[in-house]
Amino acid sequence: MSASSLTTAEIATQPECWRRAVALATATTGPEAESAAAKLPAHGERVAVIGCGTSWFMAQAYATLRERGGFGETDAFAASEFPFGRGYDRVLAITRSGTTTEVLEVCRRLRGTVPVTAVTADPATPVMDAADQVIVLDFADEQSVVQTRFATTVLALLRAHLGEDLTAAIADAEKAVAEDLPDGLTAAEQFTFLGTGWTYGLAQEAALKMREAAGAWTESYPAMEYRHGPISITGPGRAVWSFGPLPEGLADNVAGVGGRLESRPDADPLADLIRAQRLAVAIAEAKGYDPDRPRNLTRSVILA
Repeated sequence: MSASSLTTAEIATQPECWRRAVALATATTGPEAESAAAKLPAHGERVAVIGCGTSWFMAQAYATLRERGGFGETDAFAASEFPFGRGYDRVLAITRSGTTTEVLEVCRRLRGTVPVTAVTADPATPVMDAADQVIVLDFADEQSVVQTRFATTVLALLRAHLGEDLTAAIADAEKAVAEDLPDGLTAAEQFTFLGTGWTYGLAQEAALKMREAAGAWTESYPAMEYRHGPISITGPGRAVWSFGPLPEGLADNVAGVGGRLESRPDADPLADLIRAQRLAVAIAEAKGYDPDRPRNLTRSVILA
């Protein structure tokens, strides 16, 4: 894969970043255990997970995985929509920059009432003081405005903390970094991303990456909702990308309206997100865009 952009180079580092995150999440002794695993939500805690943009979508994926795994009731919110009237044992805040206004506001308003653990990439930012505890993944920080490796590394950390073995996922990630993209997919005029359960968050993130990096027309839905309206947009020259196994009959539905289906049901869905990231960069470069600096966006949203 080409190293023509910062985003491309950062995408390629994800397998190694995930390995480091797993080591942090599974450490039981030493400084690694104190710096990460002990600060993450404990079994049985009622937890809210917050973030903005990409971080919000990772929060959604983790919330579904944690609750369905029996670890405790878990909700995910855009930081700007956090329900301060609800009772939680802990809030987990995901913020790459550590400067996002809405996340910092939640941290500060909860100070002294609900413990907040923040996961960030930069140890020299306001979230270090705003949150009660902080986990720093500086090895996954990024120079590109577009988030790729930080977001997936956070989710790898959280999945490992839930007891998942990510060995196969990391192997799938290495394949996703190295293999060629499907022929002709960059020419599609529209993309619909689908997910089920925790992978719906990944579908939303894939769509965001395509909009950010490539300015592409993309939509995202829970897979079972696709037939309740969204299928109307699919047709020749348009693609449907599913994370994880497809619901029964959906492949026939896509084919029946002339759409192109992209699905890797045997691959780890988080690794499959890497292919979607790479596709977004490829489309951006084909259009002559700079995927590192998408229009109208900055690395962090800081409000007056």
